[in-house]
Amino acid sequence: MNKSIYFFSVITAALFFASCKNNENKTAADPKQPIISDSTMQLLKIDSVQIHPVDEEVKLSGEVSFDENKVVKVYPFSSGQVLETNVSTGDYVHAGQVLATIKSADIAGNYSDLAVAGNDVAIAKRSMENAEHLYKNGIASEKDFIEAKENYNKAVSNANKIKQQIQINGGGRTAANGTYVVTSPRNGYVVEKLINPGNFIRNDNNSNMFTIGDINDVWIWANVYETDVAKVKTGYEARVTTLAYPDTVFIGKVDKVNQVLDPVTKVMKIKIVLSNQTGLLKPEMFANVFITHQDGKKQLAVPATAVISENGKNYVVVYNSRNDVKVQEVTVTKTNAAYSFIESGVTEGQKIITQNQILVYRKLMEK
Repeated sequence: MNKSIYFFSVITAALFFASCKNNENKTAADPKQPIISDSTMQLLKIDSVQIHPVDEEVKLSGEVSFDENKVVKVYPFSSGQVLETNVSTGDYVHAGQVLATIKSADIAGNYSDLAVAGNDVAIAKRSMENAEHLYKNGIASEKDFIEAKENYNKAVSNANKIKQQIQINGGGRTAANGTYVVTSPRNGYVVEKLINPGNFIRNDNNSNMFTIGDINDVWIWANVYETDVAKVKTGYEARVTTLAYPDTVFIGKVDKVNQVLDPVTKVMKIKIVLSNQTGLLKPEMFANVFITHQDGKKQLAVPATAVISENGKNYVVVYNSRNDVKVQEVTVTKTNAAYSFIESGVTEGQKIITQNQILVYRKLMEK
């Protein structure tokens, strides 16, 4: 009986030690796995908490417009009928290029008057020369000669007046038959065309026929509400997006700030100058304008992409090592396109995950 008990005790002890050894081997073979795997680590981006100037972003609505210094409106020289137009809206034209041809009774009348004035000059000149000859030979009086000379001068003056009128009405671009051509005063796009063949232009017409504009540079006129007036100043950088190109950001400067609010809309107009060498921006396009206002204060900040918002709270994922990662609740005071400003929850210099941190966040929250 004692031998059986002894034998059982030996077997039990052997099994116990074998079990302990197996557990030790299992622990050695299965070291503690890191929270962040190698594959996940490649997807993450790590940054640090920094002190940053508090930038407040003001969002405004606006509209693309021409640079008014590079826009020319083309008016008719005289009344008449439009014979033909050579361009369409949207065409690019060069300085001196013909835009339209117009038949004008006024122009034809000017040339007719010039022909009559030329005859009057010739007659007056002959009369003056005869009076001078007679005066020198003692046949006519000095008074007759002076009177003939004055008539000649009047005829020359009248002819010159008609020539100047023709020059004003197009000069070399007019013809004796009454036609005249309208040419572009500068390089640019035809952005407005208000005439077509067959149209009549009246003497009392005060509207333009064409508008030629250069859109290598454009203006954005944006509306600033009274609450944001103090946040917008000349020289501030402006980021502009449009409905047509929502993923493209155009960078410009605030060039002018009006000092008077519109009495009806209660908004203040500001002008932003943008380079438009690509030609993407077109007049009348709607624009979203973002202006960054710096008030001189500094605060802890993290990249805006680092903050996770859930259930009305904000979190960041603090990274110390692959085995030491934690979710930290933070208090966000304000956020702009680049940064979220933090009042509490993190300290300067702490490392945080700023890209794909939701992968780590979900894993930690499941525990």
